[in-house]
Amino acid sequence: MIELSLVKTHLRVDHIEEDVLIQGYIDAALAHVEQHCDRVLVDADPVLPEQMTLTKDIRQAVLLLVGHWYANREAVVIGTITSEVPLAVDRLLWYRKRF
Repeated sequence: MIELSLVKTHLRVDHIEEDVLIQGYIDAALAHVEQHCDRVLVDADPVLPEQMTLTKDIRQAVLLLVGHWYANREAVVIGTITSEVPLAVDRLLWYRKRF
């Protein structure tokens, strides 16, 4: 659904040693988006009400999540100002969320 090569470009990673780790982040980010929006991501158009297509804004949200998780691999970052998972992700997904 989202190519590993695109994500590695986003992360500025040019080696293969972390491919499995990065793919895990991709899978987790896609699952997070589905859970957050209460919809299933599909590669089809049109979609059913409980589905959504992987649009540019959703792709960007996934890239931001993967980038955040890649850069911050632990639950707590010591020595920095506390911050939430990127606010941009919530904004990108807000209009896709079912309430």
